[in-house]
Amino acid sequence: MKEEFLKYKLNNMTLSDKIGQLFMIDYRNTLEMNTSLEKVLEKYNPGGFIIFKSNISNYNQTKRLINDIKEICNIPIIISVDQEGGRVQRLNERLNIQKYPPMLEIGNTNNETISYELGIKMGNELKNIGIDMNMAPVLDIYSNPRNTVISNRSFGTTSTTVSKMALAYAEGLKESNIIAIGKHFPGHGDTLRDSHINLPTIDKNIEELNNLEFKPFKEAIKRNIPGLMVAHIAIPNITKDNTPASLSKIMINNILRNSLNYKGLVITDSLKMKALSNYYTNQEIYSKCIEADNDILLMPNNIEEAYKTIYNKIDKGLILNERIDKSVYRILNTKYDYGLFDKDFNQYKKRIKQRNIRK
Repeated sequence: MKEEFLKYKLNNMTLSDKIGQLFMIDYRNTLEMNTSLEKVLEKYNPGGFIIFKSNISNYNQTKRLINDIKEICNIPIIISVDQEGGRVQRLNERLNIQKYPPMLEIGNTNNETISYELGIKMGNELKNIGIDMNMAPVLDIYSNPRNTVISNRSFGTTSTTVSKMALAYAEGLKESNIIAIGKHFPGHGDTLRDSHINLPTIDKNIEELNNLEFKPFKEAIKRNIPGLMVAHIAIPNITKDNTPASLSKIMINNILRNSLNYKGLVITDSLKMKALSNYYTNQEIYSKCIEADNDILLMPNNIEEAYKTIYNKIDKGLILNERIDKSVYRILNTKYDYGLFDKDFNQYKKRIKQRNIRK
């Protein structure tokens, strides 16, 4: 019945609804619902909303903002956050949530139970305030000691440690009914540049990536991690140019989807990063994201421009409706698996039962 329900939901969505589901937006410096945010949510029905520190003042305020966002959306919305621990932790003492150590400290314990229980604890904190998705765990291997963008955000310096400890943490999040997003495919641990500032490059071939960077991602795929984030990293030995992995059909469709057989959600890293904006226009970014087979575009600079870009591409036949439907189905499927459609599904079952009785 799940598949019938999801097809029913998909078939009853307008094209505008479908395009809106592809976006996970941010709305900085907003502590409460306002007319501007309300209009964006009502007009575009975004698939997700990511919370930042500038959206947080105290526990009750944050929970109220999240509830207000959810109540406005006609299609259940995913509320997400970056809550890794260490220096990447949006929910903090203002919410009476303790500051967690960097994940490298957790990895150094080499104790999967500690990592799993931490995932449960952090997951429960997120769930209690209304958050559905954590942009964690980091699956990058801290293999280059000069790397500053990942460094102690990683669970370890070897693929074995990262795979074991990061995925135990992901299982803890799942236990708390939080959608875990492993990041940053194909692996950000052996880079020097920070993709927030410029485009990093990995000078490795596919065999070298398979032997190191890919290993935690392969293990995550085996364990059915619900989502993976793709980095803004160039891999010229594979793509034959400097196209970032996040915009590369070779990296996402050919390798991640087909070679590694990943069936879950694919999310871009933030589209506001200079690794993209230094080299591409906004319209090029939005188009290439879809063409590369991403499902969710994280933090488009301008949702109106992003929506119009994709709508016009579909209207001209440059992006097929079937391509959009595949991503929207994966998004709806994830929402279903993590309980966002529980109310809708119960109503759907009642209608089916009543229809069968009338027959």
